[in-house]
Amino acid sequence: MTTAQAELVLDARNGVGESPVWDAQRQCLFWVDIPGRALWCWNAGTGEARHWPMPQMTGCIALAAGSEDTPHGRWVAAMETRVAVLTPQEDGSLTEDTPPLHTVQHPQPGMRFNDGRCDGQGRLRAGTMVMDMSLASPAGSVFALDGATAPRALRNGLITPNGMAFSPNGKTMYLSDSHPDVQTVWAFDYDIDTGTPHHPRVFVDMKPLPGRPDGAAVDEDGAYWICGNDAGLVHRFTPDGQLDRSLTVPVKKPAMCAFGGSGLDTLFVTSIRPGGDLADQPLAGGVFALRPGVRGLPEPLCITT
Repeated sequence: MTTAQAELVLDARNGVGESPVWDAQRQCLFWVDIPGRALWCWNAGTGEARHWPMPQMTGCIALAAGSEDTPHGRWVAAMETRVAVLTPQEDGSLTEDTPPLHTVQHPQPGMRFNDGRCDGQGRLRAGTMVMDMSLASPAGSVFALDGATAPRALRNGLITPNGMAFSPNGKTMYLSDSHPDVQTVWAFDYDIDTGTPHHPRVFVDMKPLPGRPDGAAVDEDGAYWICGNDAGLVHRFTPDGQLDRSLTVPVKKPAMCAFGGSGLDTLFVTSIRPGGDLADQPLAGGVFALRPGVRGLPEPLCITT
């Protein structure tokens, strides 16, 4: 375990803070609170934060291409029943483009999108899950969400898909299932031309390690960073799947990490605020910053056409 000082960015008290995305143009970090149905923004220059109400619970967001002229960007949001483009307004409202980019017919009730990320070509890949994790239902899938093209299932049989990330050259895709029954991270060969993963293999079996595998990011060296949910750790794995180090955060349930800052050398970490006694983790649901000593990769803009 490596000691690194975790700096509190914002005591957001999010129910489930997820999908942090660094907006390099605006020097802002955006993320969502899933049960709070909110899109959040923290301005690195001013330290100010604000949020907008979302129409549905949202598992992941991506900054849309062509957002340069809007004050807070245009965001592709994978929600409960649809994937849509949303534009935060100065007055605190959120407008939604119609029709949505995609609608999804889930195989059973009580499902929504969860973790997702764009590949290097700006194509969104996102997973779905049954919200009641106690059911351990393998009804989740990972979908290719390519602009105006109909959604395409890339992998089925998942309980809680998570940990989506891509190697620096784009030829490896990572995916985890964070459910307690699975706790596995896979690596796939990724066909850049078709946007399709092939040849899955176990990258990390996290059952013997502290924390369940949650959201992830990749640094410029190709190492894979993943939140160890329930353990208060963020793990770094080398490209060959070896645990390199683990950084601590002052909450038990870090949810997802993303590189940002002016030099892409800050690792931002969102977290979960569970119910019950939080005396030992009063900052649960906050957003934190770590200085890991490595740089991340720029986040691709999402293609919507």
